[in-house]
Amino acid sequence: MRLSRALVCLSAVAAAALSTTAYAYAAPAAVNYAAVGDSYASGVGTQSSYDNGCDRSSKGYPSLWAAAHSVSAFTNVACSGAKTGDVINGQVGSLSSANTVVTVTVGGNDAGFSSTMESCIVGGDSGCNTAVNKAKAFVSSTLPGLLDNTYNAIRGHAPNATVYVVGYPRFYQLGGSCSVGLSDTSRGYINSGADALDTAISAAAGRHGFRFVDVRIAFANHGICSSSAWLNSVSWPVVNSYHPNSSGYSSGYLPALTAVTG
Repeated sequence: MRLSRALVCLSAVAAAALSTTAYAYAAPAAVNYAAVGDSYASGVGTQSSYDNGCDRSSKGYPSLWAAAHSVSAFTNVACSGAKTGDVINGQVGSLSSANTVVTVTVGGNDAGFSSTMESCIVGGDSGCNTAVNKAKAFVSSTLPGLLDNTYNAIRGHAPNATVYVVGYPRFYQLGGSCSVGLSDTSRGYINSGADALDTAISAAAGRHGFRFVDVRIAFANHGICSSSAWLNSVSWPVVNSYHPNSSGYSSGYLPALTAVTG
């Protein structure tokens, strides 16, 4: 009689354990993912041509992350050339309360990315230093407010999403193998501009409770002039210039984003 009661108790404990185990290993919630931002979010740098006005590529980090995580829904409205105002006025309208994950990369165009690079290419070290310092001044004084407005708009349209703010890499491997083009001095100026931009973006992300994804460590030893560059130098088509190549997105951006998202 006592043995029977003991067996009943053991059965009850086993059933409870099985129930707990079943709960612990329940299928994860569906992921509804949306990407907004500029050319670094649209995937520029990976193709010889693009079939849409925003230069989106399936080799960019949003598409790669969506495929790697088997998301239930995926929307990428990032667009080449986009500034913070473009994200607010033309992209966040695609977000909704159904989104559980949102990524954004933006700010480089506001800071004058293209014009700064042009000044560095044609203006020598002095012209490059002047252009980078002008961009840095904008990044410290004006960009924070623009980012705040953008992040507020993202949160307003996607109130239930975890938002990941994905930064920019340093462009150059200093002391690398490039024998022509910009001097190491100018390359250092450009890298310092990328650092200033990431610092401002990271601070803004923190103010809004968003997660900053720093890709600079992932790109270490893979800048332009390295033996294994993950970024394009001056390229054809020109739009690909100074953007990650396919390896940059798959081996740099994707692991960095995955490390933060889990």
